Amino acid sequence: MADDRPYEILQDGEPTGMVELPVDWILDDAPLMNPLGNSYTPPRELLQVYIDEFDRAYDEGTMFLLTTHPHIIGHRSRMVILEGLIDHIKAKGDVWFATHEQVARYVKEQAGL
Repeated sequence: MADDRPYEILQDGEPTGMVELPVDWILDDAPLMNPLGNSYTPPRELLQVYIDEFDRAYDEGTMFLLTTHPHIIGHRSRMVILEGLIDHIKAKGDVWFATHEQVARYVKEQAGL
């Protein structure tokens, strides 16, 4: 959680060759959609948060990394989030849906690691 962009992890100030794909609580469905917790966000409101987060990442030309859990997002009423978000992202064009491994390899190649 040290940046919005992927970065190389340092150990004692020295490069490790390992790439961190940073996560963020605002892009994790668990803390925001726990109906038993203190911070439940209705699905359509959370969709807008994710759209806004994606749009800013897109404008910055960086990564958007969403963390979802099947037992959280995997309910009928919450599918509106994934469907709406994927439709929004695809409509932007010029985006890359990739695995974590693919992103880490790309970052390493770009940085010459």
